[in-house]
Amino acid sequence: KGYKMRVLVGVKRVVDYAVRVRVKPDKTGVDLSNVKMSMNPFCEVALEEAVRLKESGAVNEVVAISIGPKKGCIETLRSALAVGADRAILVDVENVRTDSDVNPLAVAKILSKVCEEESPDLVLTGKQSIDGDFGCTGVMLAGIMGWPQATFAAKIEMEDKEGLTAERETDSGTETVRLKSLPAVVTCDLRLNEPRYATLPNIMKAKKKPMEVLSLSGLMGNEFVAGKLSGGLEVLEVFEPPPRKAGVFVENVDELVTKLKDEAGVIS
Repeated sequence: KGYKMRVLVGVKRVVDYAVRVRVKPDKTGVDLSNVKMSMNPFCEVALEEAVRLKESGAVNEVVAISIGPKKGCIETLRSALAVGADRAILVDVENVRTDSDVNPLAVAKILSKVCEEESPDLVLTGKQSIDGDFGCTGVMLAGIMGWPQATFAAKIEMEDKEGLTAERETDSGTETVRLKSLPAVVTCDLRLNEPRYATLPNIMKAKKKPMEVLSLSGLMGNEFVAGKLSGGLEVLEVFEPPPRKAGVFVENVDELVTKLKDEAGVIS
């Protein structure tokens, strides 16, 4: 289409969505031992959209970035490369749990430094991660950079190198917003697309694609000390929700009304 852009995509490694999580006995967090990990589903959608933009000719480079320890995160980034990212960046944060020890504001600050180095035209992130569920990393990044943003995107259309149109999910339906300038940040909802599976040939090719590993101190200087990325948030206790009480069968409407009134107290 006559314009070429670079897209930076944030990908996070989380407990696989199909795994039933277990709380550690000391209630300090979720037990991650021998648990299947995978890419955050919302990040998969963001990555897929970036690859589709490249396939359409609107983008000429897709860069995947992850923040966390080398062990595991490299595997997640290799998966991103196999799906279609051109290169990857890992901000190495050893001995830190990204599900509880890293505050979204810290992530946004780290991503802002990478944006200063990479100069992307567009940043795509998932609207939230399925572990912390904060849903604010992309929003904070846009605020730090002073860039326009579109959140909960269900459709993205690149108009030209000067802007884009996004259809976003809201509580009352959808709305269409136009970002008049780039760079910009877009957070992606699940309805945006259906992520593809990596093919075996692409998995093999991904092993040869470039991956840059950055140290946290080298990128951020003394702003963060390893293990001090919580940004003032402290997890006091993690616990499983109480088990639901078994339901009961009622013989007729009158019995139902009586139980709702006398036992549940939801009607008067």
